[in-house]
Amino acid sequence: MSISQEKAQIRARIAGRKRQNPNADVSDDQRALKTLSLEEHIKRVVESAPTPTPEQIARLRDLLPLVD
Repeated sequence: MSISQEKAQIRARIAGRKRQNPNADVSDDQRALKTLSLEEHIKRVVESAPTPTPEQIARLRDLLPLVD
């Protein structure tokens, strides 16, 4: 499976910054990459799964902390 263009761009940005400065802070880009990977994975699972019950949705919601 190939990676998305958005994921490739973030990876390239991280690599470029690290090439210019091995000590560069790329934590924001790393967080964005992890979040994008999780988002893509969740989309694949949701698309292939049957519709969950309200109880199952509540359990899944509890797994994802909400940040205000």
